[in-house]
Amino acid sequence: MKLTIVGSGDAFGSGGRSNTCFWLETAKSTIVVDFGASALPALKVLKLDPNRIDAVVLSHLHGDHFGGLPFLLLDYQLLARREKPLLIAGPPGTRERLDAALEVFFPKSTGSKWRFPWRVEEIAVGVESDVLGHRVVTTEVLHKSGAPSTALRLSDGEKIFAYSGDTEWTEALLAVAKGADLFICECYAYEGTKISGHMSWEIIKTRLPDFGAKQMMVTHMNQTVLARIDELRAAGVLVAEDGLRLDI
Repeated sequence: MKLTIVGSGDAFGSGGRSNTCFWLETAKSTIVVDFGASALPALKVLKLDPNRIDAVVLSHLHGDHFGGLPFLLLDYQLLARREKPLLIAGPPGTRERLDAALEVFFPKSTGSKWRFPWRVEEIAVGVESDVLGHRVVTTEVLHKSGAPSTALRLSDGEKIFAYSGDTEWTEALLAVAKGADLFICECYAYEGTKISGHMSWEIIKTRLPDFGAKQMMVTHMNQTVLARIDELRAAGVLVAEDGLRLDI
């Protein structure tokens, strides 16, 4: 399994980073985890062909995590002239939210005669699901998004990629991270133990021995964290960077 960080930024592009998007290549297919509003131009900057994407898996339904999908679908329809199928897998409510976004950004687009087949599968929280031969299990976390916000584990049968999504601290993350070959954890702020819907390095650093992942990476950082990246690296965690490539 190979990872390319397409976007590692928070909702506001702190540090000039793009919204969340993780590109995973396995022997089976190419899957992206989350597709934030700026993900499509970020792919093109990195010279990653959007047509290679077989599936998109969503952690939750905030714009910086799924808001690039209307642009991706219209790019496929009008420019890339895509023909192969696309699967979008996300939490309950994904189809309704995606249709609403399409209509807001491109009125009447939901009535288009699509030149390529695409479908949405809504993943029941806590139930093992199959995404193009990959095992995906989600866990609900603490982040208000109008639908279940989830952390997830994705396995190709050899490696396990785990991701916290956006969340404040919850003990549920320990089971998500345990034994994963890579666990990516949001780290929005440097300090603050009661940040609604998000975590801080102040909390994460005290729990590092408990996660149990083979490698851990932090992402979704605001300026207060970006100013202290050396401290995070010294603690033994990887720091997400747009364009970073990693063999998991």
